Amino acid sequence: MRHGNRLTLRPSQPGLARIGGRQGGLRRQQGAVAVTVALCLLFLLGFMGLALDFGRLFVIRGELQTALDSCALSAARELDGQSDALVRASSAGRIVGNANAVNFQSASWAGGGQIIEADLQFLDRDLLQTAQPAQARYARCRHEHAAVGAWLLPALQAFWGGASPAVSMRLSAQATASRLSAQTACPLPIALRPVAGQGAPDYGLSAGQWVAVVGAKGLAPGGQIGWANLDGSNSAAQTENQLLGYCGVRIGDRLGTPGSQSSVGDTWNLRFGLHKNNPPAEAAGLLDATGYAYTASNWPSQRNALRGARPAGAHASAANYQVKSAAQASCADTSSSVAICESITGLKLSGAYKSLVPPGSAYGGASRIVVVPVVDAAARVIDYACMLMLQPMSSPMIDVQLEYIGNAGDSASPCTTVGLPGGSVGPRVATLVR
Repeated sequence: MRHGNRLTLRPSQPGLARIGGRQGGLRRQQGAVAVTVALCLLFLLGFMGLALDFGRLFVIRGELQTALDSCALSAARELDGQSDALVRASSAGRIVGNANAVNFQSASWAGGGQIIEADLQFLDRDLLQTAQPAQARYARCRHEHAAVGAWLLPALQAFWGGASPAVSMRLSAQATASRLSAQTACPLPIALRPVAGQGAPDYGLSAGQWVAVVGAKGLAPGGQIGWANLDGSNSAAQTENQLLGYCGVRIGDRLGTPGSQSSVGDTWNLRFGLHKNNPPAEAAGLLDATGYAYTASNWPSQRNALRGARPAGAHASAANYQVKSAAQASCADTSSSVAICESITGLKLSGAYKSLVPPGSAYGGASRIVVVPVVDAAARVIDYACMLMLQPMSSPMIDVQLEYIGNAGDSASPCTTVGLPGGSVGPRVATLVR
């Protein structure tokens, strides 16, 4: 249309309808996309809820498995065939297992219930359940952890319009452990030579026999014990250090001969609760369950101090090592007096040792039941004996005695060690088998 000199173009009505229709369709498509995205987000949130809740379950189950592993290992360590083995094993398994935090490191396991006595079972060599301590070879811990609540799934269920009940799941785990010979051992820095012509398993000794540690010599003659450095050195200072704890000795290692000792008595006597001044920090785990000592004066038979009956002529306070361990007796029995310890044992200690740990809960584990290397003529380790330290040293050069319990590799031996399983002989180490 022309208006004077201007030309005006007007779109026809059909064109306007086409443009308006396209814009309306675009708006409808945008609305559909928003609904689709919202629905996808709901599904994605659902999958995220599943991932988070099941991920949390895997974390809790890992914590639970760690606790059950600890339970089985601690229980298996106590399976030495003695009459109280299952009682000790059950107690150790529960205490150590429950010391682990479960359910996102909750000390109380978030109220889901901790390991109880019924969660422990003991199996014989054929994997049949047994209540006989002498037959128990495996410890099995089983536990079902209840009240593991979900986090996101109930919230999503409520969001979708459904009810939101309390979602609770149960997790279970189990572990089985036994004692197997270790590749390495943690013995005392002394060595036993077999009686001439005698071999494994007892090398000429008998259970309950007292054997002397020759104080003024290195490796002793047959049927006796002498000082021997576990690292092969000849340094007398190393002997005292190794009494505080030395691991890594293997079959075939050649031991050193340090000769005369000058300060081993201080460290030796820590296991009996005797010390001159303040004991070193390393000695915290050395104190035995009892410091009660055995000599010819208070145990005249000089045999079977570990589990034997009190012999004729014994001191009125005398009882075997197991009884004294249960009572947490000191070297002076119910007293903290070094002088009373001397009167019971006949040892002369007070000139150097003026402090005695009093009887009671300060006493620890069975650190006087020790592993002793058995060596050949070339001073090479061929096996290990399990022995009981009987008395403290009144001076570094005096002979002391140990009681032979048996071969450390015997399934009923109370001697245990730390390290990797898989050895052919020697002390046993608790290890998981399932």
